[in-house]
Amino acid sequence: MHRVMIVDDSLTVRMDLQAAFAAAGFEAELCENADRYREALSKGPFALVVLDLLLPDADGLDLLKEIKSNPRSASVPVMLLSTEAEVRNRVKGLKTGADEYIGKPYDAAYVVARAKEIVRRASAASAESAPTILVVDDSPTFRESLKSALEAAGYRVVVAESGEEGLHKAADERPSAMIVDGVLPGIDGSTVIRRMREDVALRRVPCLLLTASEERSGEVSALRAGADAYVRKEERIEVILARLAAVLRSAKTPAALGQTSGLLGPKRILAVDDSPTYLHQLSDELREEGYEVIQARSGEEALELLAVQAVDCILLDLLMPGMSGQETCRQIKSRPERRDIPLIMLTALDERDAMLEGIRLGADDYITKSGDFEVLRARLGAQLRRKQFEDENRRIREELLRKELVEAEARVSKQLAETRAELLAELEKKNKELEAFSYSVSHDLRAPLRAIDGFCQVLEEESAPRLDDEGKRHLRVVRENARRMGELIDDLLAFSRMGRQAMQPTRIDMEKLATDVFEALRSESPGRAIRFQVEKLPPAQADLPMMRQVLINLLSNSIKYTAPRATAEIAMKAKETAEETVYSIRDNGVGFDMQYSHKLFGVFQRLHSNDEFAGTGVGLAIVHRIIERHGGRVWAEGKPDRGAVFYFALKREPA
Repeated sequence: MHRVMIVDDSLTVRMDLQAAFAAAGFEAELCENADRYREALSKGPFALVVLDLLLPDADGLDLLKEIKSNPRSASVPVMLLSTEAEVRNRVKGLKTGADEYIGKPYDAAYVVARAKEIVRRASAASAESAPTILVVDDSPTFRESLKSALEAAGYRVVVAESGEEGLHKAADERPSAMIVDGVLPGIDGSTVIRRMREDVALRRVPCLLLTASEERSGEVSALRAGADAYVRKEERIEVILARLAAVLRSAKTPAALGQTSGLLGPKRILAVDDSPTYLHQLSDELREEGYEVIQARSGEEALELLAVQAVDCILLDLLMPGMSGQETCRQIKSRPERRDIPLIMLTALDERDAMLEGIRLGADDYITKSGDFEVLRARLGAQLRRKQFEDENRRIREELLRKELVEAEARVSKQLAETRAELLAELEKKNKELEAFSYSVSHDLRAPLRAIDGFCQVLEEESAPRLDDEGKRHLRVVRENARRMGELIDDLLAFSRMGRQAMQPTRIDMEKLATDVFEALRSESPGRAIRFQVEKLPPAQADLPMMRQVLINLLSNSIKYTAPRATAEIAMKAKETAEETVYSIRDNGVGFDMQYSHKLFGVFQRLHSNDEFAGTGVGLAIVHRIIERHGGRVWAEGKPDRGAVFYFALKREPA
């Protein structure tokens, strides 16, 4: 049972609302002032606060702010209940955080209906409760017997004695299913079901029709009216429970319908007219039909109200001082969020041109004012029905479009994945073909190159006496270029192998590996002053031969490009992040210009000439390929004549 807090200094209002809420199944806590409310708050949670704006010991808006700022009550919906005399009170209340505002004089049934809707929406995200079954039957004996059986089966049961009461209970409770007797006082069971099927919010509620008749025509009539099942009363209760369980299993009620406002539910009408007499008369007539009427005495007030509170329909006078009805209509319909609200224009003038102008500006209907409100009520009901069906159709279209969009995205993703897989497979195939070709060409080039170098060596050794100095120099140039060509071929073969060589990752002690590689390289440069500093390096999970090749290429470059320095200073260190380990090798060599850094790791790309430093331009390309195969990245920073730093990052293995 939901607990409702009613805070109002009027004993009459408190008792009236307590009776109405108790009849609807709520527990009402009555508070005559703000202090009594604070005392009641300590007793436990509550589902709704009904708050008067004028209290003897506090201002209602101040108490509303207190409710919304208190962690214990901040999420509790608040319904303001106060006089309709000042529009600004309604606007202030809604802007301060109220979830609803109902003007006095109020209709207790309307207040309870709005409260149910607010509480239902507030608790929509909570855990699912037992299914609610609405039983509509005028027989107290059978009704109570069926209620007991349903409750014993785990259902929550709501009962009604007539078809009219059943429809109102259905609008309030939004039951999971309805069991309705075929013969009822007032409208019969078939009419109840037919009315349910006409209401968007209720049309998908499964309905079982009960009858004591043996005639088969009754079943046909019930099913044509929209019943989901037809059960005779003389059947055992177990049969009714079984048929109920069957229709509940097959029910496909979208969750969104739980938020749809039904035709039988509470409706809020905004009436805009500069005549207080007509406004009061109109409000009295519509309240008898169960509508709440918000009064605005000008177009400006109407726009101010619409900015803070939604309404179900607008009744707008055509002739008003200040902003005219036509201009008010234009401004209302110019906003997308208000464009679909039904708007009926009212005027004492029966002018065809005025009617056409109102329709052109966006009005949905046009009625001449009179003391007979029957036509107005009928037109209002028609507009509300049209709006409900349009909302349902829009929701269905949006669901279909959303579904089509999801399906289209899935198809496109699948096609992209398939295309990407095909492209990767083709690229891999072409890479392998290219590597195999380069490997074959490199091998084929080595044989004639060896022949050239060999015959040049024979000429140099055996025919040297017959050659002059210029001839000997030519032979040396040929042999030097043959040697350089051999280095290029060897590096090209190494580069090709790195793309095809199988990887065997293992845990590598990077500090020891770096020290061993450097010592081997230093032995090849005797007499040079080289200072190598290694900070504590984290281990790496990588292929050992490949990682040794990376360090050989990077450290040998550092040694080579620090040749102009009296003392070469080389340092290696590392930095760890959550995803990777970044190793760096810094030197004090000749450096490079950063505008050419994009060329560093390309094949045969060099930033220094062979006259300055020997090399083929393949070493850094090999480093890039190895690190890339390990899923890492490599880059460099430098300045001319200020040294360089080469970085390579490897992904860290998960703990």
